[in-house]
Amino acid sequence: MTNAHPVIDGHNDLPIAFYELCAYDLDAHDLSGSVPQLHTDLPRLRAGGVGAQFWSLWVPQDEHAVRRTFEQLDFVHQLVARYPEALQLAVTADDVEAAIKGGRVASLMGMEGGYSIGESLGILRTMRTLGVRYMTLTHNNNVSWADSATDEPVLGGLNDFGERVVREMNRIGMLVDLSHVSADTMRHALRVTSAPVIFSHSSARAVCDVPRNAPDDVLETLSGNDGVCMVTFVPYFVSQEYVDWVAGADEIAKASGLSPQRPADQQQVAELYGKPKPQASLADVVKHLEHVREVAGIDHVGIGGDYDGVPETPVDLPDVSSYPKLFAALAERNWSDQDLAKLAGGNILRVLRAADDVAV
Repeated sequence: MTNAHPVIDGHNDLPIAFYELCAYDLDAHDLSGSVPQLHTDLPRLRAGGVGAQFWSLWVPQDEHAVRRTFEQLDFVHQLVARYPEALQLAVTADDVEAAIKGGRVASLMGMEGGYSIGESLGILRTMRTLGVRYMTLTHNNNVSWADSATDEPVLGGLNDFGERVVREMNRIGMLVDLSHVSADTMRHALRVTSAPVIFSHSSARAVCDVPRNAPDDVLETLSGNDGVCMVTFVPYFVSQEYVDWVAGADEIAKASGLSPQRPADQQQVAELYGKPKPQASLADVVKHLEHVREVAGIDHVGIGGDYDGVPETPVDLPDVSSYPKLFAALAERNWSDQDLAKLAGGNILRVLRAADDVAV
């Protein structure tokens, strides 16, 4: 299935995972072979039918964020240069199509957190010049100009500078990514933007009620905006049963210095709580994809797995080789070949091309 429709995935955290594994040392682990410590290596990308990948540039939100983001950008360039037979740097939609035609994984970049520009439109423009194609307006905490989904609201959306950031991103052809932002920031950005937005790795709040997911009223606006919600595989964002277990176990865990979301602690937490940890599954992801298709429309759904950015995955979607399982499950649920082509990459490629067309 993915051979016919190569996957364009919106979010993979290999850069930070590789940093944490070996400080970006490409000699330490050969990604052309198996690297079991990671969710991602070149053989599994091929097995998964991945035609293009947005590599996430995520760094901690501190005073070193801008420098470290440039270091991650450099890592992606070094990664592509190390494996030219398998990877090809891509900046435009045409680049993506050329890479796929040549049998290589098109490698795009997205910044995950508005703090990576240091409140500077000049740095934003420089990142775009160096090939960064989207920016997630926040990460888990607010920035001075936008509220995050998982922090206390301060602005109720964007402030004046936040609006300027969105407009400048539109002008230079950088995609506005609304994953991680508060629902009010989503709505505010959608009022301001003149270009299609994306959610690089979010799911549906109506299916799994956590702040990181997109509410239905926002999903409904994607048809008018022509944007795309790229559904993620993160257990805490796709399984309500998992979310409820974490909530119930949290107080018990805290009293013991444990975390129900830390895999190393989960068996002990489950014993203290008296309930086994539920597992997220492919079926949970399918529910989100079908809900986004129903609410936003088939032209506005994509995939953003968040591999190598999370400590655990759905039990039957363990790594980047798993996409064919997902597409087979959707085909069994009567998704048409045309629907699957749009989901796999057609929709996000359309959004990227629109940004290419308006950039000056």
